[in-house]
Amino acid sequence: MTTKDVKRKLTAILSADVQGYSRLMGDDEVATVETITAYRKVMTDLIQDHHGRVVDAKGDNVLAEFPSVVDAIQCSVEIQKELGVRNADLPEHRRMEFRIGINLGDVIEKEGTIYGDGVNVAARLEGLAEGGGICVSGTVYDQIENKLPMRYENLGEHRVKNITKPVRVYRVGMEPGERRFPERREMGAASEAPELSDNPSIAVLPFDNLSGDPEQVYFVDGIVDDIITELSRFPYIFVIARTTSFTFKGKSVDVRQVGRELGVRYVLEGSVRKISDRVRITAQLIEAATGNHIWAERYDRNLEDIFSVQDEITAQVVGSIHPELYSAEMRRARQKPVESLDVWNYAVRARWHVLRLTREDNSEAKRLFGKALELEPDYVPALAFLVYCHICDVLFGWSQAPPESITEARRLARKAASLDENDPWVQCALGFTEFISKNPDAAIAYYRKAIELNPNFALAHGYLSCQLAYAGEAEAAIEAGRKAIRLSSCDPELFHFHVGIGTGHFVAGRYAEAVTWANKVIAERPETPAGRRLLAASLAQLGQIAEARRALEDVLSITPGLTATLLRNITHFKRPADFDRYIDALRRAGLPD
Repeated sequence: MTTKDVKRKLTAILSADVQGYSRLMGDDEVATVETITAYRKVMTDLIQDHHGRVVDAKGDNVLAEFPSVVDAIQCSVEIQKELGVRNADLPEHRRMEFRIGINLGDVIEKEGTIYGDGVNVAARLEGLAEGGGICVSGTVYDQIENKLPMRYENLGEHRVKNITKPVRVYRVGMEPGERRFPERREMGAASEAPELSDNPSIAVLPFDNLSGDPEQVYFVDGIVDDIITELSRFPYIFVIARTTSFTFKGKSVDVRQVGRELGVRYVLEGSVRKISDRVRITAQLIEAATGNHIWAERYDRNLEDIFSVQDEITAQVVGSIHPELYSAEMRRARQKPVESLDVWNYAVRARWHVLRLTREDNSEAKRLFGKALELEPDYVPALAFLVYCHICDVLFGWSQAPPESITEARRLARKAASLDENDPWVQCALGFTEFISKNPDAAIAYYRKAIELNPNFALAHGYLSCQLAYAGEAEAAIEAGRKAIRLSSCDPELFHFHVGIGTGHFVAGRYAEAVTWANKVIAERPETPAGRRLLAASLAQLGQIAEARRALEDVLSITPGLTATLLRNITHFKRPADFDRYIDALRRAGLPD
């Protein structure tokens, strides 16, 4: 090769490898190969999205180049965030963490491959990075110091193998709770920070605009505005006002500082990146005290209608955050000694017991809600949730006197409504009492009122789905259930959504589809008889009597003594033909009269 044949260029080089790759292969070769193949696909897609090119990807190594160091850094951050989310679903010993090094240097390119000291430095930087981390050279830092809202830690000069001069090394801030800005002022004394609210509290920080396009600022800020507004519809969540949250825009932020400074328990942060007519939005919910990630999600959309995309993403983020906050609060409450619980934590701890759907847990939930009401007799959350407990007593056959349980549920719901009729949960509580009293139209009206008050309240859509199905409105029931799933696909009460959809298919005569959804219910909540009853009835309608009998045996093991007569009192089909079809199918499966 002559000097004239040599093609040289200045390029941003990304070098990555897997930390502990040999150990992973030694533990489980097949699983490791499957994971690295999937992760390499993620990395390749993100590299291409950021105008980069994969030069080589053998074994556990990935070598890529970018025309811009900005693209290289943004891509690396997204890679580590995406792989972090995926690793969270794996056992700790199977997690695969990449180390990434980035250098800006002169390279030789030949037949698609790049060579030279620039590549060697990137590889050495990779070795200095931690698993899941990023290290960059001084030449990279000099180019991006004031161009990207990142946070960097100066690791000093390092001598690296085969390189004459020492290399300045910087670590890119990737630990939970770090934001990517220059240092912010130190907080004042702890005494100046507001006290934490008893209820869950959250600050929604301005999302990062990773597009580099100032015109996208309005879109990015608009999403944050909408999330703040929609979260504020949940009456039990304390949301920091926009004017306060946006004081952090363009400044260095550590979410642990935010938590102390604003007196909030949770922080939502995120980013938006637009490429051509596509937009990618990421969001992470973080526990402020520890910096631990509770939830993270990524949304990719076409920007055909920017306002529709904004509305859709807002709804999905808010719909997902609500149950995640509630789950986090339930975990917190259960870790506290009972004698130290305040009214909110009594209610949250009780709610955890409600969701277990056993007689003993329902009884304990009622006791804890009672404790909350002893402290604050007009505490609306306890009143509304206690309604649900009494309804469960009737539905599951735990009540010794169902009429009295229904009467008490109605009393509690009416008291809650007299205190705050604009609480969506109160409207759902009123709906429960009408449902159990076989007034489907009234129940539907209450659930729709709850949705009107808070369109992103997934549970209200789920309850509406069940009630519409029992009212014979199959297609509307299925749509309401699907809406609930879109809003909160990991909801602790997801089984309600699936019951509504499955019952809708049963009412419509689509029994095979009903079987599919009944099995989803059983997979999620095997202790609830609703899914097994739906399965038995649907299988019987399909003529699969042996399978239907086995399903009914499971029903009777959960609710011994169940008969067609008793079922008539707790199953609320509006149309007699639907109920007759349901009961006849269960009789064929072996349900006694």
